[in-house]
Amino acid sequence: MNKNSSASYLSEDILAIICAALLLAVSLFATWSGSGAGEGGEYVAKNPIADFAGKPTKWSASPIDAIVRKDAEGTTDYSPLKKIIGTWVFMALTLGTAVFITGGGKRIAGFLPAFTVVFLLAGIAYVIAANEVAKAYNLEYALWALGIGMLISNTIGTPAWLKHGENTGFFIKTGLVILGAEVLVSRLMALGLPGVCVAWIVTPIVLISTYWFGQRVLKMKSRTLNMVISADMSVCGVSAAIASAAACKAKKEELSLAIGMSLSFTVVMMVVLPIIIKFIGLNEYVGGAWLGGTIDSTGAVAAAGAVLGDQALEVAATVKMIQNILIGVAAFGIASYWVTRVEPLEGKQERSERPGLSEIWKRFPRFILGFIAVSILFSILHATLADGPAFIDQVIKGSTKTFRGWLFCLAFVSIGLETRFADLAKYLKGGKPVILYLCGQTLNLILTLAMAYLMFGILFKDSLQ
Repeated sequence: MNKNSSASYLSEDILAIICAALLLAVSLFATWSGSGAGEGGEYVAKNPIADFAGKPTKWSASPIDAIVRKDAEGTTDYSPLKKIIGTWVFMALTLGTAVFITGGGKRIAGFLPAFTVVFLLAGIAYVIAANEVAKAYNLEYALWALGIGMLISNTIGTPAWLKHGENTGFFIKTGLVILGAEVLVSRLMALGLPGVCVAWIVTPIVLISTYWFGQRVLKMKSRTLNMVISADMSVCGVSAAIASAAACKAKKEELSLAIGMSLSFTVVMMVVLPIIIKFIGLNEYVGGAWLGGTIDSTGAVAAAGAVLGDQALEVAATVKMIQNILIGVAAFGIASYWVTRVEPLEGKQERSERPGLSEIWKRFPRFILGFIAVSILFSILHATLADGPAFIDQVIKGSTKTFRGWLFCLAFVSIGLETRFADLAKYLKGGKPVILYLCGQTLNLILTLAMAYLMFGILFKDSLQ
């Protein structure tokens, strides 16, 4: 995924952690400053950044309504547009600083106009995703962002100057570090052992089995594509695909293909699984756990869980968040396996050599350490502050989730701008990637249902009622 030297790779990871830390620190400080006692003396958590940063709002009749609305009295409301502009300013300053550090004034001069165009394309993707029909079917911004980028790259072609605003790896890594704020240990504790068993026992079995199936049965030529699809489908979708691609140095075209398949099948599963659950008569605990352990997107998990009921929604979302914790573990395992087993087989290292921990460290996507650190920090604040849950909820909903979403959207636009259908065709030859995904997901569905039923329907059934 990243062809730069180890030094520049390290620099990008560190800069991603620094930028994420800056965004998180500002969000924490702003929420701490804006929160306090309300009129009745009760604690009120407020994140002032929410007034200056946001994304397009839901619309039905006209896409203009996503950025400029009219209230009940007919007064024009420009707040969505102001929030989008505010987000651009904040991110241009933050990301621009990182670009300046790595490339100086000359590079920042090319970055800002190109970044602005990429940001506008991301905004268009967000507007499309905000349509009420797209929301109903959970056609998320990532799908539209990829599509817009690929439409440009496969028609008029991506202009050379626009590439100054693309920085897929940096956008992704910064967004993933920020994602750590949403992965709280308290989520793990909420469901305890049954939730952990569903999320942590089945996932590695499916990942390893799917990779083995791709190599031994389908005999896929690209080991990296095989691994990225396996991690994407078994762990937690897009985020896992990104982390695993960094760990095994997958090509951007391979990452784009894996993400595209994941998003497409996610829409189908989100609609079909709740119907199946109702048809076979599973209770909300078992059904929610099954959804959380199999559907790749957190948003789609929540939407599908809501169809079944509030309890199913809570269980599904919690199982998915517990599963998200495996991102770092999976990345480390993949990096270790690739350095010690795969590369020697491919002739990239002498078989007699035994790569040490230093080589694994070079390959390990170190931004994952930032993800883990942020998760631990926010979990501690959530558990120890007097009004921790309300405070952290405001930090996340008021700003960090917004920044993370925009960073991912920018990354997907960038991936699309760098991907051509001709490049994807060779990976789709023979339909093996699709067969791999279907077979792996079938195994995932069967094992997860069995574990969910065992944990939530038999062993812990009485304690959960």
